Amino acid sequence: MILFRSCPADRLLRGVPVLAATLTVIASATLAISWQPVRADGVLSWRNDLTPKDRARVAKVVQTSEDFSKPEAFETMQGGAATSRKLVNRDAFSQFSANLTFKQERDFKLGNALFRKLWVSSPSSTQASDGLGPLYNSRACQNCHLKDGRGHPPGPGEIASSMFLRLSVPPRTEAEREAIATKAMMRIPEPTYGGQLQEFAVGDLPPEGHLRITYEAIEVALNGGETVTLRKPTYTITDLGYGPMDPEVMISPRVTPQMIGLGLLEAIHPGDIIAGADPDDADGDGISGKVSWNRNPETGEPMIGRFGWKATMPTVYSQAADAFAGDIGIATPSHPEPWGDCTPAQAACRAMPSGIQANLGDTEAPDPVMELVAFYSRNLAVPMRRDVDDREVLAGKELFHAAGCASCHRPKFVTSREAEQKQFRFQLIWPYTDMLLHDMGEGLADGRPVGDATGREWRTAPLWGTGLTETVNGHTMMLHDGRARNALEAILWHGGEAQGARDAVVAMEPDERTALLRFLGSL
Repeated sequence: MILFRSCPADRLLRGVPVLAATLTVIASATLAISWQPVRADGVLSWRNDLTPKDRARVAKVVQTSEDFSKPEAFETMQGGAATSRKLVNRDAFSQFSANLTFKQERDFKLGNALFRKLWVSSPSSTQASDGLGPLYNSRACQNCHLKDGRGHPPGPGEIASSMFLRLSVPPRTEAEREAIATKAMMRIPEPTYGGQLQEFAVGDLPPEGHLRITYEAIEVALNGGETVTLRKPTYTITDLGYGPMDPEVMISPRVTPQMIGLGLLEAIHPGDIIAGADPDDADGDGISGKVSWNRNPETGEPMIGRFGWKATMPTVYSQAADAFAGDIGIATPSHPEPWGDCTPAQAACRAMPSGIQANLGDTEAPDPVMELVAFYSRNLAVPMRRDVDDREVLAGKELFHAAGCASCHRPKFVTSREAEQKQFRFQLIWPYTDMLLHDMGEGLADGRPVGDATGREWRTAPLWGTGLTETVNGHTMMLHDGRARNALEAILWHGGEAQGARDAVVAMEPDERTALLRFLGSL
């Protein structure tokens, strides 16, 4: 299977619609993205950063070997030269890129300190640490991204600490529809409660409410006599602090994702992501991934969305700034409002003191705070693969490909030669994602469109680090809302474009499923 989508010109030009010389993202207020393919030896490539020699090298190296009797070259180094070779323990996701300079190691550690920093409400005797909220979900980044790993749903009677509930309403006015169409906004916040339910508040201010989850058991029979019980969640909001919600409110839960490899995902060349898209399934393989287009919040320029469960953020910096505003209520240069997610309907919230101190900057977390946090986030290293030469793992890898999992969970990329950070340039990486949006079926649908993503579409989650979640976080919960308690349950929830792969796993012999799971556990 050739996963690198370069192909003869005649197939390219009659095939995937997004691979036109000029890509028009929307019609009402056109976001025109010009991406000219480069011809070399009769082949069109969307990598404009490569010489003809490099294009040939990349096309060869990203092919998947048909020999599953042994590991592929460099397969242990999932993050290229940045891969961490540290001992596997609870800190496996908290190591820095192995190829940083001494100065960059210092910046990483400074960013780590800010990532772990506990913010307090204003006013405070502790300078440069106040400005929390007034409504918030957490006091520190690390409290949500536990050990830089994956969050989990709250247990019975618990308040969510690493899971959030996104809120929005359909666009109703021409201005709102125009804002969505032009990507000036990715969604319309709920009028009273904003874009996210805040379960904590400073002082005597009431929190917005609390998330409650109930589960329904669904049994799935597998070939070989095994039965798996899935958990189907239902979400409700209790103790609303600011009156009723809009009757058309759309809610969607999110557990915090792991942080490893973000800088490498940011360094994937846009042309490789575009070339993998097939929104109309022109090749007839049942897989119709599409690019999520955003605007860079800092520049307004159109960019590919890479981060978030629905690929709504184009850069690591923008993702971090959005989390500071929405999760902690801290103002940054990208989100200078000191009240965070407080809406105009929450007047008391907006009237609370801010933590802005003129001698330090115009926001509560001015640069270089955000620059250091973003640098830390980019450089959390991907751990080295384990057991790549184990016979059962290799058999599981072959089954992974045979089932069609690699159609979306694309194993390999070679990053851009023009990546902003030198350490991420021209690296062979193994993230197991195509960075595209896919219809995952009704079972996983949240019914809440965001940007280009419909209520059934999700970005393909990277699989690197999957096997270390229990070591780092003490659980194996997966998917956007943590409903799956392990990898097998996550697979069984797949539908839509992934229905065929899911059914292939159901039909496997028990020892084959065991091998597949061993392979996933080695990532």
